[in-house]
Order: sequence, then C-alpha cells, then structure tokens
Amino acid sequence: MCPDLRGYGKSSKPGDYSKRAMARDFVNLMQGLGHEEFAVVGHDRGAAAAIRLALDHPDRVTHLAVLDGLPIGAHLARADARFAQAWYHWFFLARQELAAAMINENPGLWYGGRYHDTPLAMGVENWADFQRAIHDPETVVAMCGDYRAGLEVDRHHDDEDLAAGRRITCPVLALWSAKDDLGELYGDLAAIWAEWADDVRVRSLDCGHHMAEEAPVELVRELRELF
Repeated sequence: MCPDLRGYGKSSKPGDYSKRAMARDFVNLMQGLGHEEFAVVGHDRGAAAAIRLALDHPDRVTHLAVLDGLPIGAHLARADARFAQAWYHWFFLARQELAAAMINENPGLWYGGRYHDTPLAMGVENWADFQRAIHDPETVVAMCGDYRAGLEVDRHHDDEDLAAGRRITCPVLALWSAKDDLGELYGDLAAIWAEWADDVRVRSLDCGHHMAEEAPVELVRELRELF
C-alpha cells in the first residue's frame, strides 16, 4: 500500500495534520485490509509520520525504513543558522494561512527552479501529479498545516517521547541521499538515531532527494535486506 498523507494529493483534508493523526490513519487503513502487523517505509514528510507510527504503535510495526528523515524533534533540537538558511521553508510554511495565501498566488514560482522538482528527477507521471496538487489551493493549505503541526504538536510529542525514554523497538533502516543536505547538516546521523532506536542501520545512497525515482534498484535492494 502506498497511501497519500492526509491533506496531500487526492486524500481528504480533515484539518488535524499531526503525525499522530496520520499514524492512526495508517493503522486504520491496514486493519481495514486485514493486516494487524506491517512494515513501514516513509520518505520526507512521510518519514516523520512513519517514525510517529513506530513510536505510537510498536505492536503494529515490524520494520521501519526512513528515507531522508529524522524525528522532527531531532531536527529542531539541532536547528542552527545553517538549518534556518537551508530549510527556511519549514518556518515559512508553518505560518499556514500566510504561506498558503502567498503560494496560491503563484505556485510555479514557489515550486520552480529546483532540480528535484523537475520531471527529470521525479519522473513525468509523478511530476504531473505534483503539478496538479500544487495548483489545488486546498492541498496547499493542507500541506502548510502539516508543517505547522511539525513545529507545534509534533515537536511536543517527540520531546515527550525522548524525555520519557520511549524508543523505536523494531529494526530501523535510515537512508539518506548523498546529493541532498541531510548528512551535511547533521554529520553523524547514526549517533542521532542511537537516541531514538534500539536496532538501526544508517546508509547513504548516491542520489538526490527523490530516492525511489533516482535510485530505485539500490533502494529496493536495501529494503529487501531490511524486510
């Protein structure tokens, strides 16, 4: 199963974009399909939801693969001037109403000019879906709501878990893109993951941010080794 996060794509937009709510969505979906336990793979914002799913529902998640992501609390605890400059969009998009109004005036301006947002990086079909989504005002509002939740309730949930010593207990594969900036910003990603998970393997792939499109063979090989 490869569901859209709530608010994204053609999914419903109920208003609560916390990763805890998204985790419940996934549990309900899989239970509805007859799966009480399952492995989870999440990329970028989906990675944050997947991490929360593993923390909130350890009895459901057998294996976790995180692609270009860390717990939101880990990101923000290390936010410095470099982070603010490189990932300024986290803070802009969290101003949900203002950010959505500005983006909806000219979606192409906000999303244009970056290689990883082109058909070459994403694939033609994925890029077409992406274009439809960013030109849907309700989807843009929902996307900004996701980032707002990240800086507010999601960070609070992560901080609570870290303080209480709650950890991810299933095997974790953390993959990061060598041509993206996660490793450059944080250095030793394995040390960060050691704060959150008992059994984790950290590796980089020689690709840009869209791993599934840019390095599908390598990604599948890593996932098969995990599962």
